[in-house]
Amino acid sequence: MPRTANITRKTNETDITLALNLDGGEYVNQTGVGFLDHMLDHVARHGRFGLTVQADGDTHIDDHHTVEDVGIVLGQAIDQALGDKKGIERYGYAVAPMDESLARVAVDLSGRAALVFRVNFQSFGDDPASIGKFDVQLVQEFCNALAGNAKMNLHVEVPWGENNHHIAEAIFKALGRALRQAVAVTGDEVPSTKGSL
Repeated sequence: MPRTANITRKTNETDITLALNLDGGEYVNQTGVGFLDHMLDHVARHGRFGLTVQADGDTHIDDHHTVEDVGIVLGQAIDQALGDKKGIERYGYAVAPMDESLARVAVDLSGRAALVFRVNFQSFGDDPASIGKFDVQLVQEFCNALAGNAKMNLHVEVPWGENNHHIAEAIFKALGRALRQAVAVTGDEVPSTKGSL
């Protein structure tokens, strides 16, 4: 069975369509938030997913609604594409260096949502931490929305890093690689003593 999902979400703040193939394909991400597109490309490339996201959001206000809602929709797509989760590895863990930064990401596709986010982005003076015009707080917002809607435990830790772009990029690369491990089909049973996830 193909492990795919197509999700549409339309609100007064965003209009998003997303297609996901857990077993590969092209990725084309056009969210209106350039840095988010770049990070989604990393998830798809390192997760070896097919991923297409088209979003139209109220970015004239700021990027928050678009980033959060894309996280919601991607989480829903992962959950839908996994079906009954029979045969998947369930757990994934990856460490990704990006120059001076290091990210560690662990996931459990448990059917229960939890986020642990231990990341200190760098701020300079009184200015909030940002990457260009992208507010780094949105990385956590994305992860929270993703974990909640994929119904997974997501632990993100950056023990060291100095450049905010490198920190964020390491996180999303590690996220893609951890998800790749977790969704891999290596058996024929649901990986839980309960018999379901």
